[in-house]
Amino acid sequence: MTENAADLVHVKVAVQDGSDGRDTGLVVVNLGNAGAEIYMQPTALDSTRWETTLTARPEDMTISPYKLAALAAEVTLASSLCTFLQFKSLEWDRMSGMHDGQ
Repeated sequence: MTENAADLVHVKVAVQDGSDGRDTGLVVVNLGNAGAEIYMQPTALDSTRWETTLTARPEDMTISPYKLAALAAEVTLASSLCTFLQFKSLEWDRMSGMHDGQ
């Protein structure tokens, strides 16, 4: 059976509360082809902008071109997810009327 990026990527929402008890929105993507993780979260509490952090690896990694392509697919999936979350945050913010657009 052939593995693909979708088989190796694991996404979870971290259970984490902000200081006022609201969820901070931390999402973790485990990269199966790199032994690393990508964390994604809003840039600040109630922000509509999201950012990603790629964790460091303890050592260099040498991989085949096929593994590199699989890793690229995992990173692309994480990028698409973070873009989707940012869009949904912006959409919710606009619909809620809680901010004045600044």
